[in-house]
Amino acid sequence: MSVTTRLAVLGAAFALVATSGSAALAQKKYDTGATDTEIKIGNIMPYSGPASAYGIIGRTEAAYFKKINDAGGINGRKINFISYDDAYSPPKAVEQARKLVESDEVLLIFNSLGTPSNSAIQKYMNSKKVPQLFVATGATKWNDPKDFPWTMGWQPNYQSETQIYAKYILKNMPNAKIAVLYQNDDYGKDYLKGLKDGLGQKAASMIVAEESFETSQPTIDSNIVKLKASNADVFIDIATPKFAAQAIKKVAEIGWKPTHFLNNVSASVGSVIKPAGFENAQDIISAAYLKDASDKQWDNDPGMKEFYAFMAKDFPEGDKLDGGTVVGFGVAQTLVQVLKQCGDNLTRENIMKQAASLQDFRTEVLLPGIKINTAANDFAPISQLQLMKFKGEKWELFGEVISADVGG
Repeated sequence: MSVTTRLAVLGAAFALVATSGSAALAQKKYDTGATDTEIKIGNIMPYSGPASAYGIIGRTEAAYFKKINDAGGINGRKINFISYDDAYSPPKAVEQARKLVESDEVLLIFNSLGTPSNSAIQKYMNSKKVPQLFVATGATKWNDPKDFPWTMGWQPNYQSETQIYAKYILKNMPNAKIAVLYQNDDYGKDYLKGLKDGLGQKAASMIVAEESFETSQPTIDSNIVKLKASNADVFIDIATPKFAAQAIKKVAEIGWKPTHFLNNVSASVGSVIKPAGFENAQDIISAAYLKDASDKQWDNDPGMKEFYAFMAKDFPEGDKLDGGTVVGFGVAQTLVQVLKQCGDNLTRENIMKQAASLQDFRTEVLLPGIKINTAANDFAPISQLQLMKFKGEKWELFGEVISADVGG
């Protein structure tokens, strides 16, 4: 064999090695729940039970993923969104999580709702190494990548929110007498801890009454009557939509006129304020991180125009005034971004890696100045809020965007 022939053979061999090497590099990587044509995503929502007002979030997400699929999917793959009802019951959530992971074989569980439900499945999800991604609860413990590397929050955490209220009270009402209503579970206690931490040494003297309630109660009227009897002039309302609406109504009915702080998760105009009566909600203070569809200032905002167009075309049966539709839209957009970043490496490990690599990402339903940032040691995507006050038939933002991040 001549030298030339030998070189040609050698060259061909090298070319073959190089080609097989690059083919290996470009190989698609999948875990259970992902294929060339499909990404299977699980979800658990309270479509029934005491927190059923939040079911709208899951329905919005289903409509958004259908819109994505109709446009060709993500990197050519269609989303198969499987959403189950847990009626806001932790044992039921455990049952549904096992079904999604072991029977439906989903790639991840996304935006499952409720602090009690997510608490009940957190250890299971982490032992199975299945992402429990962008959970729909602001409990502080979701930001704990060291102990729970497969669980990540999305919305601002509850303790940060009540610390912001505490700062406002200390500055503007230093002699306030505070009455607190809170849901007797992890969600309510997390908010309460943030309030007490924010008030610091003054918590013991400023908080004159605390009333906890169970989600199984039909009404919280008697709790409100007891709180009024404390002669408090500040009311901190830590409740999910059904009970928040009851509280707003009852406070007005008994002629109690405290400065009323309402937690963000119940600030929806459509599902809380409107049913409680606009006249009863005047001057309530809350905090926001998302744009409010009832606020005319966003009518010509490009991000909200996109949201309104989605609601009109893809989810006409949804109520755009319900804050849950904005949440569902924003968090679904965030997941789509993560899946795009994954490319053809749809392993569970890479999903968590990409979710922890979001840099100044904005879904355009976020308030101006608020961005999503995550890192390997920071599993709290949104950590900024702006205070707002209810006037007329809408919330009015005031003050600066405030950053407050509390780690798990």
